[in-house]
Amino acid sequence: MKMMSRAAAPHVSLAAIPAAVLLFALSQSAHAQALQSQSIEDRLNTLMRVVDEQQRQIQSLERQVTNLEMAQRGRGMPGAGAPDAASDATVAEQPGADGLPVPLPPLAQALPGATAPGALTGTATGVPVNPPSPDAGATNGATGSSAASGPQQGAPVGVNPNNPTVGETQKSAEPARTQAEEAVVQREHAPLFDHKLTLDWGISDSYYDRRQLQLSGFLALDAIFLGNINLGQTKSHTITADLDTRYGLTDRMSIDVDVPYVYRHSTFIVGGAGGSASTLTDASVNSNSIGDVNFGIYYQFLKETNNIPDVVGSLRVKTDTGTSPFGIKVQQITPDNTNLVAPSKLPTGTGFWNVTAGISVLKTYDPVVLFGSFSYTYNISRSFADISSVIGQTEPAEVKLGDIIQFGGGVALAFSDKDSASISYTMAIEPQSKTKSPGGTWTGVPGSETTASVLNFGLNHVVNKHLTINGAVSIGLTPDAPNFVVGVRFPYTF
Repeated sequence: MKMMSRAAAPHVSLAAIPAAVLLFALSQSAHAQALQSQSIEDRLNTLMRVVDEQQRQIQSLERQVTNLEMAQRGRGMPGAGAPDAASDATVAEQPGADGLPVPLPPLAQALPGATAPGALTGTATGVPVNPPSPDAGATNGATGSSAASGPQQGAPVGVNPNNPTVGETQKSAEPARTQAEEAVVQREHAPLFDHKLTLDWGISDSYYDRRQLQLSGFLALDAIFLGNINLGQTKSHTITADLDTRYGLTDRMSIDVDVPYVYRHSTFIVGGAGGSASTLTDASVNSNSIGDVNFGIYYQFLKETNNIPDVVGSLRVKTDTGTSPFGIKVQQITPDNTNLVAPSKLPTGTGFWNVTAGISVLKTYDPVVLFGSFSYTYNISRSFADISSVIGQTEPAEVKLGDIIQFGGGVALAFSDKDSASISYTMAIEPQSKTKSPGGTWTGVPGSETTASVLNFGLNHVVNKHLTINGAVSIGLTPDAPNFVVGVRFPYTF
């Protein structure tokens, strides 16, 4: 009986083919009759539903392609700083186990009542409700091959996960940042620790315009002033070009050296030529030389996560390689105007060494970046053989500039993957400077206390993965700050 049933099985299968064909023909005829029984309005509504479903599928595919591109740059995958897949509003946007977009169902499945083969409840395109995590398991779901044959899922393309280099350690912990947000981090917060070498060249122009009332005469009867009243004016441009070289020692520590070159041009305008207060005389002085070279070290105490900000500490040392302002003599420029005096040259440095300790904090809320900083600068006192500005007079003394407290904060907005704009506020407070003659005591310098408050506007553009252009405009809000500063920088990372 078993042999007979086995022999009869092929005949039964062959006999079933005509029956299947007949059933298919009947179903197609019934479906055609159902379509013919529908009105034109019903058919139009059905077609509109199909078109809407196709549009949703196209949008879902575009989002999957975007997620795939972000994953190839080390972004957008769970575990690499991107939001978890469960937080997505549409499950159909999740990538498959192999990192590629999940294929969309045939068009016929988009019709009402159709079910995608193998789909779970609540899905429209056959995507599992809980897709596998990129780091779950060591096999590739698409090919069945071991994960050891290629890079791990979620790792940047071209990176060997078994041999991480500088900066790859914190990439898995930091939130996803666009290139524009990375430019903000480099400019407003701290160096990019995942780059071994960065050459940052920049140029800026600081403009000062100061007016001062000058009195030349005496008081009669303690109430009447007899003499000339003049309004002196000083206009000054300070152009600074510098090269800042940064090098990453580890994924948390970086060092840099900044070498500036300074060109200064000042014009002094004052009345009183020929004894007339209304007649103006001017004179210009130019100087150019290397500025104060400075160097520093940065250390990243905390790496940014979804809950804590990025915290970086810094320690910088400024030298006195620039021209000191002390001992520069002031001389009369024209013989017919004794009011017009100007220095023989202009300083390009402060003349002091100082040490600055600072800390900066940054938090990314894509597309917004918040940042703030605080620093304290200690100026080391120095003895000078001559601090007098009078020709023929020598006055040795020790000078101690006031220690500077500086703080500020701001916000940046990345309005595209390559462009961002920022606005920030900075204030620097410097107490009174002091001098001490040999064998004497410290004496305060009147009028040396300053408060410089500045409002900064920035615009960043990422040219490519190596070059960024950073433009900035700063507006002085107090008399001790420059009227404005305009600058542009070109950091190039290797």
